[in-house]
Amino acid sequence: MAQQKGIIKLKGKIGDISFYKTQDGHLAREKGGVDASRIANDPAFIRTRENGVEFGSSASSGKLLRSSLRSMLMTAGDNRVTARLTKTMTDIKNLDATSVRGKRTVGIAIALAPAKALLKGFNFNNKAILGSILFKPYAVATATGIITITGLVPLTDIAFPEGATHVSFKSSWAKVDFTNNVSDVKLSNVVNLPINAVSANVVLTPTAAAVGTGINLFVLQLEFFQLVNAIQYTMKNGTYNALCIVEVS
Repeated sequence: MAQQKGIIKLKGKIGDISFYKTQDGHLAREKGGVDASRIANDPAFIRTRENGVEFGSSASSGKLLRSSLRSMLMTAGDNRVTARLTKTMTDIKNLDATSVRGKRTVGIAIALAPAKALLKGFNFNNKAILGSILFKPYAVATATGIITITGLVPLTDIAFPEGATHVSFKSSWAKVDFTNNVSDVKLSNVVNLPINAVSANVVLTPTAAAVGTGINLFVLQLEFFQLVNAIQYTMKNGTYNALCIVEVS
């Protein structure tokens, strides 16, 4: 791909060159590659087909997780989260040591401790990494899904954006079955605190235990607001909000 540098940016096709716009700017590329029917049928491309099947499976696992947490992602997610999560799912899939090449899946690999470790700590918003925002330790009770932050002083324990006056904490307990492509998610209460020097205990309790098969994911979210005339407004549509998988079991 080549980047368009001129003053006039083109869109569309001229001959075999396509001009288009992405989040990385205005780009141009020449038509090329192998014919799709050959890739689908030629024995020489069997490895390519196997890679394609596994990539599709990993992408589907990422989509399942994003869909499960959609209500939280709406206020905390960057514009590359899909690609980043697919890469993580691909790394997890690669740990499947029992399936033949072309049939390795996240659903099988995720039962392994190293696979769970790859998913733990995943930040859905790369512009707001939880570990760079929240400096107070938190505890996750995997039996109940309760996340607790004791003695939080927002003014000193949180790196808040300029203009923020309040911060909200929310969590979820998700049971995700990557084999059967199903999930169950239970959200917690919301704890909203002014950003000041007053110590507070944050206790986030899911409405119920997540049910079903699969693995347990515990997710923590911080969302910032600015108080204006008794109304709290979110800060720049989620740019500063953190959303992270804090435990996997």
